[in-house]
Amino acid sequence: MHADQAASWDNQHERFEIKGIKHQKAHSLDGACTDMAAEHLSRLRRAETGIHHDGAGAHLLRHAQEPLWREDKRRVPNGKQVNRIAGLALVAAARR
Repeated sequence: MHADQAASWDNQHERFEIKGIKHQKAHSLDGACTDMAAEHLSRLRRAETGIHHDGAGAHLLRHAQEPLWREDKRRVPNGKQVNRIAGLALVAAARR
């Protein structure tokens, strides 16, 4: 796990191997980098204000997962993405 050196990560050292980085010194150092996490949080904040308008409640997990899905599927053609989502919606509707 890559993390900044905030004290909130201290209790995670027991469960995970953590590479820490001090942002005052560098953005990437000795293999540690938190750029992907910062990018995800930035996209999540923009989506909250521009798309979802609220980041709490029952839909919070889905709001957080959507930018990750978009990043994972960014090279898949739009038509294939639409067909996949439509297919999943049909399967879900058939189960009801």
